[in-house]
Amino acid sequence: MRTAIRLARTELSRTLYLLGTVATLGCSSKQPVVTGSAAAVASGEKQEERRFVDSVLAGMTLEEKVGQLNQLSGLGQPTGPGGAPAGFEQIRRGDVGSFLNVVGRDTVMRLQRIAVEQSRTHIPLLFALDVIHGFRTIFPVPLAEASSWNPAAAERSARTAAAEAAVQGISWTFAPMVDVARDPRWGRIVEGSGEDPYLGAVMAAARVRGFQGSSLRDPTTIAGTVKHFAAYGAAEGGRDYNIADVPERTLRDVYLPPFQGAVCAGVETLMAAFNEIDGVPAHAHKRLLTDILRGEWRFDGVVVSDWTGIAELLNHGVGADSGSVGRLAMNAGVDIDMVSEIYRKKVPSLVRAGSVAPQTLDEAVRRMLRLKYRLGLFQNPYRVGSAAQAQALAVALPAANRAAAREVARESIVLLKNDRNVLPLSKNLRTLAVIGALAADSGAAIGNWSALGRGEDAVSVVTGIRRAVSPRTRVVYERGAAPMNDSTTGIAAAVRLAKRADAIVLVIGESPSQSAEAESRASIDFPGAQLRLAQAIVATGKPVVVVLMNGRPLALQWLHDKVPAIVETWFLGVEHGTATADVLFGDYNPGGKLTATFPRVTGQVPIYYNHRNTGRPPTNDKYTSKYNDVPWTPLYPFGHGLSYTSFRYGTPRLSATMMRPGDSIRVEVDVTNAGRVAGDEVVQLYVRDDVGSVTRPVQELRGFRRVRLTPGETRTIGFAIDIQDLAFHDAGMARVAEPGSFAVLVGGSSADTKQLRFRMETADGRSVRVPATCEAMR
Repeated sequence: MRTAIRLARTELSRTLYLLGTVATLGCSSKQPVVTGSAAAVASGEKQEERRFVDSVLAGMTLEEKVGQLNQLSGLGQPTGPGGAPAGFEQIRRGDVGSFLNVVGRDTVMRLQRIAVEQSRTHIPLLFALDVIHGFRTIFPVPLAEASSWNPAAAERSARTAAAEAAVQGISWTFAPMVDVARDPRWGRIVEGSGEDPYLGAVMAAARVRGFQGSSLRDPTTIAGTVKHFAAYGAAEGGRDYNIADVPERTLRDVYLPPFQGAVCAGVETLMAAFNEIDGVPAHAHKRLLTDILRGEWRFDGVVVSDWTGIAELLNHGVGADSGSVGRLAMNAGVDIDMVSEIYRKKVPSLVRAGSVAPQTLDEAVRRMLRLKYRLGLFQNPYRVGSAAQAQALAVALPAANRAAAREVARESIVLLKNDRNVLPLSKNLRTLAVIGALAADSGAAIGNWSALGRGEDAVSVVTGIRRAVSPRTRVVYERGAAPMNDSTTGIAAAVRLAKRADAIVLVIGESPSQSAEAESRASIDFPGAQLRLAQAIVATGKPVVVVLMNGRPLALQWLHDKVPAIVETWFLGVEHGTATADVLFGDYNPGGKLTATFPRVTGQVPIYYNHRNTGRPPTNDKYTSKYNDVPWTPLYPFGHGLSYTSFRYGTPRLSATMMRPGDSIRVEVDVTNAGRVAGDEVVQLYVRDDVGSVTRPVQELRGFRRVRLTPGETRTIGFAIDIQDLAFHDAGMARVAEPGSFAVLVGGSSADTKQLRFRMETADGRSVRVPATCEAMR
């Protein structure tokens, strides 16, 4: 076996090629453009890859094959129950193929040396970590980053994170998370892009491009993982790990598109979800993992379980023992068993008994070996940076990376309200009070899933403000109240401070630990005594600006009614305080837009913009679909976000009012900066199908573009609408476009648009099939 591996490596070196694995799903003026994928690599390169992998597979024993599918947790913070660290002897025996939570260049090299030099097969290990929104340099949490509506920003942050992680020997991240989330009670909404499938698909592709680059042979890239497949964000009641009761049409039209966007962008791995769908747990869902993913979408990468996801099939009640659930997962299409070790212990006997076909096992192993091959691990198992690089990164953050983090953070801030132009604040106030425990919490700034990020590297809000104001301004601080407890003991001191100030910046929201995995909330009101703090500060009569730090939409009705200015900053990473101060004092004009709807009260959720109508849509009539105690409309709709300038939209124009299935129609609108300062506007395109064979959403996002306009500047923004934008799944679950009338809506939010109409006609007046392949959507 050693000779075979050495010969294969020598031959591989002679080929001198880079294996292209990543597509682009980019946002041009309108539609994502898909080009290529791992499945479209040149045939000669694919043949060489297949020959190499098969030669390695042929020399492996049954137990060694299963070992490649066993992933163990080493050092690091567990993300679930179970999962004991592995021992060196398991590596020597070939009982483990990959690790998660093993971090550090020297540790990775030490373990890799055991695998490559002391195991019989000499197959290198693969090291993985949850690199979600940064490795050492922490960028905004994904929900914040999506609020930039800038795929290039998402790609840049992922590219930076990948390069930093690769220095320490990490070759695989469990990101991006692309679960569409319509219920903000669910704590993991912070990890995704919000409620829209189109925006989710664009951002998913951008992050895949960032992590994986143009070639995984580039030592600064890492393999991405799109997760959690599927409908994990549809957990009933917003309760994490709960079931998802999702009809197939909703599954395909809402929850699957971001996953397909990532697959079309060339993502190398996919993670199964904890939840069930219609009675079938995702880890045992052959139709999802094999028929749709590998059959319809032609995904050729690795499927990894979530933490003990295979073992948890026992709790789901679909298997009586670990052997039966191991059989279900393996036959469904789960390749890698994360930490439960059911595959290692049970699959050899299942294969010998005929419960798992040998070719099923071989295909799973091939996929794992193929991933290692594509990463170049057979050619260079010690895929780490230099000792000097690792040491430098451990000591300080690169200046260029901090600058990138600041830029992305500024773009991610959303100005929710700004009555009477309270913002921007003057830098020359006599006394500015900053109040709230979160204002001084640099650890909170980096959010959850912060990898090797450190709170001490981050700039808190109060520090950012102190650095931004003039030397004549006195900045004073009081803690007031915190999100993690109900103590009111600090409110009186905060009020005394506020009364002596000329203006107040009140920083309230959530701790990162309150908006995270396993952190669902029955109420999305302010936790702790923060609302009482806000009420006391507002009662002083002094000018108040509220800065929010949170990982989900919150119920803000009281604040909206009482406070003139509200700034949503989320958790922005290491440059949180700097970016926030940039916006507060007008050094940067905010241009972010919401990607998740903000309700008025918790009782409105789930609430989302692209809902379907009912037979009794809300009106003033009593017997229509609404509430009797609050308006049915959201407080802040999807796509909402203000600016320090104003934008004027002209009347949209269509290149034609009728299209055929093979045609496209161009939509153009003139957007003018009608204010006195330069600013960014996110121009949004929505489409509505007026009449369908099944009920259709009231509107669906089909394009967007973030543009910067100087004062007085007018720019014509164009989008193209084609048959893909009109497609949905009909009563027979065929993906079709139906002839008829369509509305086009263009504007600055889902609730502020101008519309016009066109018709789509077919030769026979019938619907047309619309393929959902990557090539068809190119």
